[in-house]
Amino acid sequence: MKHPTRRQFIQSSLILASWSVMPSAFGSSRNKALLSFSTLGCPDWDFKQVVDFAAAHDYQGIELRGIKRQLDLLQCEEFKSPENRKATLRMMKDKGLKFVDLGSSANLHFPEGTERTKNMDEARRFIDLAQEIGCPFIRVFPNDFPKGTDKNETIDLMAGGLLMLAQYAKDSDVSVLIESHGDLVHTDDLEKVLKAAEHPHAGMIWDVVNMWSITKEPVAQAFERLKKYIRHTHIKDAKVSGSDDIQYVFLGKGDVPIFEAIDLLAKNNYKGYYSFEWEKMWHPELPSPELALTDYSQTMRKHFS
Repeated sequence: MKHPTRRQFIQSSLILASWSVMPSAFGSSRNKALLSFSTLGCPDWDFKQVVDFAAAHDYQGIELRGIKRQLDLLQCEEFKSPENRKATLRMMKDKGLKFVDLGSSANLHFPEGTERTKNMDEARRFIDLAQEIGCPFIRVFPNDFPKGTDKNETIDLMAGGLLMLAQYAKDSDVSVLIESHGDLVHTDDLEKVLKAAEHPHAGMIWDVVNMWSITKEPVAQAFERLKKYIRHTHIKDAKVSGSDDIQYVFLGKGDVPIFEAIDLLAKNNYKGYYSFEWEKMWHPELPSPELALTDYSQTMRKHFS
């Protein structure tokens, strides 16, 4: 057997070392973008279908917005009992997946009374579930500026509700995130709510389409003012003919400057998930989840490669 010379050994070692740090088409496993999708996009799949698809298509996380059209997660079989929750977590662990956000239906704009109590109680139940299953975030809606009501009073209600929920979560590993959604989509208004509710366990989900389709505010300006609060994202694209005429399309096929937003996040060391929100639940005419979720993963990997 012919042994390599010292020079050959050094050259081979250098080549192997360069290969070890060379980025693949999908980036290194340590640095590549974290992808998740909301179950809003696959409302008729059972949980096993969701998990199997995510694992097979290069996703690392799942955002739960109901299972089989049941939006109250605590009514889903996967979370009804401690034993079921343990089995659900085993399924996730076996596939190398994490829960990244629980999407509640709680709204914070209601004044004191029965409706506000009901919504706040739902958010607290979601915080408790998130803590038990190791999910870092729950989503709440701001959500409306009711006609005939002083806008600043409603902003105070939104901020007060968010702060109260953050304080409820303060001894947990869970943060409560308000989404740019409903009437709370202008940067000025979002900033007022988030400043008034500043807390280690409070933040926001940046949904660019929800904002830009209505406000047309430059993405870079909105990001600069909101970036300190952004913990999670909802990524999607749309053709926008007007605030009431929005047609959701595959990523990169619409009018929204979504890749500008994605690049701003990446350049500013955003460590969270780029979570695809395909609104199939609310728009049954949209292409199937199999097509949309596959396209999103492929498009994002290509963009980050």
